[in-house]
Amino acid sequence: MVRTPPIPQEPPVPAASRMYTVVLDWLEERLRSGEISVGDKLPGERHLAEEFGISRASVREAIRILDAMGLVRSATGSGPNAGAIVISDPSAALGWALRMHVATRSLPVRDLVQTRLLLETQSALEAAAAPETPERAETLDHAAALVAAMDDPDLPDELFHAHDAQFHILLASLAGNVVVETIMSSLRLATIGYVQETVAGLADWPQVRLTLQEQHHGILRAFRDRRGEDAATALREHITWFFGLSPAR
Repeated sequence: MVRTPPIPQEPPVPAASRMYTVVLDWLEERLRSGEISVGDKLPGERHLAEEFGISRASVREAIRILDAMGLVRSATGSGPNAGAIVISDPSAALGWALRMHVATRSLPVRDLVQTRLLLETQSALEAAAAPETPERAETLDHAAALVAAMDDPDLPDELFHAHDAQFHILLASLAGNVVVETIMSSLRLATIGYVQETVAGLADWPQVRLTLQEQHHGILRAFRDRRGEDAATALREHITWFFGLSPAR
């Protein structure tokens, strides 16, 4: 039997949906070199398409991805505010990514809570040794104002949770590590669902809320007094206690 030789196959042509990566690589290089900075406007679609020899649809795909990553803010129309402007909002993009993967159950809530424990307790220790600055005093005053607002029993639950999350982010920021602060903000977004589910299933939520406030006051006092070990212990007990109430544990 005569066997027909296989027909030579042409090398695969990159899918149009992959062509957007040239724009991402170009922007990364320009940001690293300082040629483009936060606040700068990117060239228009037509210019980028012609420069890289790709379609305007691929450029638009790149802009959409950069928008989702928190690297640009795009606006349609004409004028100085139109087009894509470079921004920097890493926590929003990371937060949504974590939240989606929590929804798929690829990332267990338990592991997110454990990450919070590691970050917040270590931040408490480092914050105790941080130098005294006007910024530190301002941050602690802001945290105190949030706790005072949460003391109001008439404060809506939605605002209580928002203040609670911001309180923890502010205290973590006292360690002076912007990556930790960004991750903490991202974890806040990622764990919104489990907090809401926990609260919805509690018959004694008003009492739980009072307990959380007692814990918040104790944590804040430890931070103000620079008692790092006490602050770390209080945070650990606070976070694990609330997680123990959650059906997601």
